[in-house]
Amino acid sequence: MTRPVPDQQHIQSLDARTRDIFRAIVETYLKEGEPVGSRNLSRLLPHSLSPATVRNVMSDLEQLGLIYAPHISAGRLPTQAGLRFFVDAFMEIGDLSDEERRSIETQVKASGSGATLEHVLTEASQMLSGMSRGAGLVLAAKAEVPLKHIEFIQLEPTRALTVLVSQNGDVENRVVELPAGTTASQLHEASNFLNAHIRGRTLAEAKAEIARLREETRAALDTLSQDLVERGLAVWAGAESGLPARLIVRGRANLLENVTAQADLDLLRHLFEDLETKEGLVQLLDLAEDGSGVRIFIGSENRLFSLSGSSLVVAPYRDKDARVIGALGVIGPTRLNYARIVPMVDYTAQMISRILR
Repeated sequence: MTRPVPDQQHIQSLDARTRDIFRAIVETYLKEGEPVGSRNLSRLLPHSLSPATVRNVMSDLEQLGLIYAPHISAGRLPTQAGLRFFVDAFMEIGDLSDEERRSIETQVKASGSGATLEHVLTEASQMLSGMSRGAGLVLAAKAEVPLKHIEFIQLEPTRALTVLVSQNGDVENRVVELPAGTTASQLHEASNFLNAHIRGRTLAEAKAEIARLREETRAALDTLSQDLVERGLAVWAGAESGLPARLIVRGRANLLENVTAQADLDLLRHLFEDLETKEGLVQLLDLAEDGSGVRIFIGSENRLFSLSGSSLVVAPYRDKDARVIGALGVIGPTRLNYARIVPMVDYTAQMISRILR
């Protein structure tokens, strides 16, 4: 059934009584996950209202597209638009206790002691899962680090291994398809040319420099070597898909707790399929980078997990130059405890950024 699109002007002008009833419906849903009826609502409200009066207000809220009845004669639940309105207009973001802050600091710092970045992020994902009772997820992207050396090693007549070494010692190996007829001397020539121009530059800077030199190099490099130069940089960049990325997810079992309806299981199946899909992961970075701090995506607002109707609370983490290089967060049903999870995700992202600095 198609639900009405909320009229923002009318929503913003809701009177105090209507707002109290709407807030009680949402808070009951977030706490219990069940529809709430007019009789129970009249008991929850701070002021005395008859069930009949509550029903009239609920009817108005339904007309506005903020709540709906999942079944005939059932109570009411908030729509996705209603949850968004609640988060934007009513939700009071909590603060972490000193104990929770110490716990996050201890776990992140302990995992970062002499460990790889991937290990730190895996532990952060596991920690967020345990503290939120949702699924913790982290997008780990390739950092833009200055390059030191590149080399092509021919594997077959039409394939070569591209070896890129960054100045911090990381080594990236990728297989590149060679133009027909490529010779070993051309591979050596392309390597020498790149090594003369990429040292000390990030991948993006190196690509920009090669583009600038393209016309000048045509006389210095033959066509095959020129093609190799461009392939050698493009393959490491991940072609059109952006930076290579990997998704770390911990705590999927948490999402199965309290699931009783087949519809909920179907939504979870969609979510698990989404989590297995590699395409579109960089969207997480786009989502996180658009805002300066934590962002909340409810249901279909979240492009990456829209089929499952899940909610995502996500924040970016940054390198020493304050560039966004990854994102972490919590994914779960729409009845996440947003007020508690937002500061948790925010503080964890800050801790990861401190370690990277």
